[in-house]
Amino acid sequence: MIAVARTDTSTVGRWWWTVDRWSLLALVLLMALGALMAMAASPAVADRFDVGAFYFARRQLLYLIPALAIMIATSLLPLAMVRRLALAGFVLSLIALVVTVVAGAEVNGARRWVAVAGLSLQPSEFLKPSFAVVTAWLLARNRLDPARRGEVVAYALCAVVVALLVLEPDFSMTAMVVSVWAAQLFLAGLSLRWIAGFAVAGVGGVFAGYALMPHVAARIDRFLDPASGDSFQVDTAREAFMNGGLFGRGPGEGTVKNILPDAHSDFVFAVAGEEFGLLFGLALVALFAFIVLRAFARALRDRSLFVLLAAGGIAIQFGLQAMFHMGVTLGLVPPTGMTLPFISYGGSSIIAVAYGMGMLLALTRRRADAEDMI
Repeated sequence: MIAVARTDTSTVGRWWWTVDRWSLLALVLLMALGALMAMAASPAVADRFDVGAFYFARRQLLYLIPALAIMIATSLLPLAMVRRLALAGFVLSLIALVVTVVAGAEVNGARRWVAVAGLSLQPSEFLKPSFAVVTAWLLARNRLDPARRGEVVAYALCAVVVALLVLEPDFSMTAMVVSVWAAQLFLAGLSLRWIAGFAVAGVGGVFAGYALMPHVAARIDRFLDPASGDSFQVDTAREAFMNGGLFGRGPGEGTVKNILPDAHSDFVFAVAGEEFGLLFGLALVALFAFIVLRAFARALRDRSLFVLLAAGGIAIQFGLQAMFHMGVTLGLVPPTGMTLPFISYGGSSIIAVAYGMGMLLALTRRRADAEDMI
C-alpha cells in the first residue's frame, strides 16, 4: 500500500485519501487480468496472421500502460474539470464520428474506424462516457433551472448521436448509448408516462433495425433459431466452458483460441472459461459487479444530482458492456461484437474505458461538502 500521510495537502495526497481505493484496486486488477488473457488468448491469433506469437500481447501491454496513466490522471480532476473534459471529449468524438461516417475505413459494410496519427480509432468508444457525463450535466441543470431547457437539449443530442451511429451502422452501440441515456432519465426522476413512451420507442427501434439492417436480422434470427444460420462461433464458445469445467484445463492448454478468429477480443471470455474454469469466470463477473455496485454506493451518498447521474451512467455503461460480452459468449444474447472492458484486446476500447473509469473515480471521490449542487 502506498504510504501517504493524512496531513499531505498536495494534489496527490488529497487524491489518495478521497479516491475510492477499493474500486481503483479492482480496476487495476482487471487490467492485470487483461494482460494475462492477452498472453493466453492472442498467440494462436497472432500465428494465423504470421506476426509473431506475442505480437498482440505486447501491444496489449503497450495499451494498458497509457490507459492506467489516463485513468489515474483523470481521477485527479475536480467535478468542474470532469464536466469540461467530458464536454470537450463529446465534441471531439462527435466530430470524429461524422468524419468516420463520411470517410472512415469500411469493414464488412460498416464505417466505424478512423485513422488518427497512424492509429485506427473507434470514435464511438470515446463518445459513450463523454455523452453520459454531458447528459448528466444537462439533466442536473434542468432540475435547478427548467427555463434553460437542459432536458430538451439532452433529447436533441441523443437524436444526433443515434442518427450518426445508425449511419455507420452500429446497432449494438446504438442500443448501449440509448439504454444508458434512458437509465439516466429514470434516475433523474422522469415520469412513468415518458418512460413507457421511450420503452415503446426502443421496441420500435429494434423492429426497425431488424427490418432495415440485414446483418441485424441475421444475428437475431440465429439467436432465436440457431439452425437458421451459422452459429459456429457461439456454439464453440459454449463448448469451451464445458471443456474447462470448474478449474479449467490450465494456462495455454485451451483449444478454442485455435478455432475462433476473434478469440483475443470478441470471445476472450470463452478462452478464460476453458483455460481457467468456471470459478475464474464467476470471479470475473463478481469483479465487474463489485465495481458497478461500489460506484452506485458512493454516488448515492453524494448530495449532487450531477454526480449521481454521471457516475450512474458510466457505471451502467461499464456493467452493460461486460454483460453483453459475456452474454454473447454464453449464447444468452445475439452477437454484438462488444469487447470485455480491460480484458479484450483493442486499443480504442482500453483507452476509452480507462478515460471513462477515470471520470468515474473522480466523480465518486469523497468530499466533505459538495463542490457544487448541480
